[in-house]
Amino acid sequence: MTRAGFARRDTGAREFMDFPDCDPDRLERTYQQFRTINRLVSGWPRIYRRWIRPRLDAQRPTTLLDIGFGGGDVARAIAGWAARDGLTLRTTAIDPDERALRHVRALPDCGVRFEQAASADLVARGERFDLVISNHLLHHLDKAELESLLADSTALSRHLVIHSDLSRGRTGYGLYAVATLPFARRSFIHQDGLLSIRRSYRRPELQTIVPPEWRVRSMFPQRLLLTHEKAQT
Repeated sequence: MTRAGFARRDTGAREFMDFPDCDPDRLERTYQQFRTINRLVSGWPRIYRRWIRPRLDAQRPTTLLDIGFGGGDVARAIAGWAARDGLTLRTTAIDPDERALRHVRALPDCGVRFEQAASADLVARGERFDLVISNHLLHHLDKAELESLLADSTALSRHLVIHSDLSRGRTGYGLYAVATLPFARRSFIHQDGLLSIRRSYRRPELQTIVPPEWRVRSMFPQRLLLTHEKAQT
């Protein structure tokens, strides 16, 4: 893409794995490769150390909800880090796509409760969690869906919400295109990743459309953190 091609979000593009009739083998390989991609670029180890671990305790259970778990690797990783640190964390992860649930149920048990559900379903049930997170979810949503997600997140969270996503940029797009080209024929990780970058926000764009109590932070490499923190009582 040209520099001008990154001036606006490509909201008309739809990721291949979002189609219900996409190739199931390529989809499964995509879920499997999420772990590697997220390990390299998502920055969740830093988010865990900075935002999540300080709120955990060895004796008092803390609850965490991951919205739109995809391949399930982020929820599984956070649960594993907490266990390694001797901290008590009860993790729930939801995704409305039954294909994602089939994928995680075939993996070894890690203590995370996975469920096919949307955030609105949990709000309707009156569920609450200490911490609410998501990874690579914001760029999938239109304006109304984003507003609903933020409303659901604040309703579900007692303390802190962290939505982590990509930040649209030419450099990241180019690096990702080269790094993932070998996987282009076997999964959707190459094509969909490039679409995700084109659909993602830049920091000023996101800050202007979210309510004022939400804060947008930049994080290396080319990532955005959208956070909402409630006062401790």
